[in-house]
Amino acid sequence: MNDKQLNPSPKENVRVAAAHLASVFFDVDAGVTKALRTIREAAKQGADIVVFPESFIPGFPIWNAVKNPIDGHEYFTRFAKSSIRVDGPEIKAIARAAAGCGVAVSLGFSERAPYSEGCLWNAAILISPQGVIVNHHRKLVPTFYEKLTWNRGDGAGLHVVELPFGRVGGLICGENGNPLARYSLMAQGEQIHCANYPSVWPFKDPRSNEPYDLTEAIRVRSAAHSFEAKVYTVVSAGFLDEESLNAVADSKDAREILEASPKSASMIVAPDGSTPGGILSDEEGIVIADVNVEALAELKQHHDMAGYYNRHDVFHFQIDRTRQRPLIDLGGQSSVATSQVNADPDPQTDLEQSVASRS
Repeated sequence: MNDKQLNPSPKENVRVAAAHLASVFFDVDAGVTKALRTIREAAKQGADIVVFPESFIPGFPIWNAVKNPIDGHEYFTRFAKSSIRVDGPEIKAIARAAAGCGVAVSLGFSERAPYSEGCLWNAAILISPQGVIVNHHRKLVPTFYEKLTWNRGDGAGLHVVELPFGRVGGLICGENGNPLARYSLMAQGEQIHCANYPSVWPFKDPRSNEPYDLTEAIRVRSAAHSFEAKVYTVVSAGFLDEESLNAVADSKDAREILEASPKSASMIVAPDGSTPGGILSDEEGIVIADVNVEALAELKQHHDMAGYYNRHDVFHFQIDRTRQRPLIDLGGQSSVATSQVNADPDPQTDLEQSVASRS
């Protein structure tokens, strides 16, 4: 699937779009409706690809930053119930919209396992302009308090996919600072990098400590990857609006912390560190920029980290892309658990076939 070249000669100018949006917390239907509306708006503006924030559906579990773990069970239960399956109707609706608009979509969402109501992943899928899921990534390591909500992912989604306009890869939030994860995409000839982030990221109490500057951290991280990989990074971050605050802050203390935390930002970062299209932080919207993927080859004459500017005889890098399973049945004995896992070891496959049949 991922090795198939949909178009070996990508067009020179590509219009990329980064959606800077607030999630509709715990309301899956409203979140899907907002995603569909944004896809159509990006398509009207001529976008070839639109990238959505981290865990856009059903929202990012930011309460883990401002509540004691023993007080967060109700939030986790609501979040688990509103997390979605990769082969569910919500993803199918978004894939149909992508195909109808002829635009690729990178969507961040909280994924629920087919075999456990409480096993969740911080996931991102890449949908082609034909409405087919061409990559399904689960965040390798949940960051800090994300561990209270999400399971560890695996290497199955560390792919770069050839789309009609170029080679597209992506990582989730803190993974964009992981040198090995980033190199795995460089080594596959990535040209457009999708990166998604939450709306805020409290690290220490910003009322008594110097706050963590999330926008600057994102910009520096994105500029580093864009420069080293010679790619364009499309950054989509969430936005914390009043409705979101009401949904995740059930105390005065929690609300004050979230309001004092620096906001995230969406942007498009070029290999020289510039941000064509500007930086969007204080309101919802879409950042749009035209990028020239053909110009990236010239830059690699200077530094090609996956090519001549490396020593593959000195350094050896490998990936285990095995998709995690909770049970491998070696005895052939059937059960509810093994039937579910064996029938659907990777829900991505069935969804691809279903969407492709309608394309």
